[in-house]
Amino acid sequence: MSLSQKRKRLMFMFLALIPAIAIIFLYPMRETVSFRFENTEELLAYLQIQDAESFSIKYTHSIHLSDVIETYELKDHSIIQQQLSYEDFAVGMPSNAEGDETFEERDGRYIIGNMNRVFPFIDLRIGQVRANHTVIYQEKEYPLKESIQPGTWVRIQFERLSLWEQLRGVKIND
Repeated sequence: MSLSQKRKRLMFMFLALIPAIAIIFLYPMRETVSFRFENTEELLAYLQIQDAESFSIKYTHSIHLSDVIETYELKDHSIIQQQLSYEDFAVGMPSNAEGDETFEERDGRYIIGNMNRVFPFIDLRIGQVRANHTVIYQEKEYPLKESIQPGTWVRIQFERLSLWEQLRGVKIND
């Protein structure tokens, strides 16, 4: 084989690899809970998940200063609130369940379950003073202020990210 033929063959192989590499980097394949800046496409951070599981967001209520925990399920590219757990009936907290929801008191906490409230996304401003917004996933806690600047408005979504997008954001659960 001549040098010219070897160069052509090498060039052909290189050109054939470009689409494969592009697919690997650009195809959205990893399921995540993403945190995007406001309602833009700018990815700030993401929580890598497996098999569309659930996660919780814990925060300190600004008035009664006790923990509130909201639990969400991920399904069909939606975020479904399943449960709300809190300690006080202060301002801004519900005093009972609605419709098919359940209400119980357990270990000093009030729990509303079976909520099934479906959201395409959740908008949240990361607390600057007391809120200490924390994601709970697989029994581990990840304070959002460690990955996202307090005061930032984020849009939380259940979505698939490409390898390229993952490289641009901060993985919360390393």
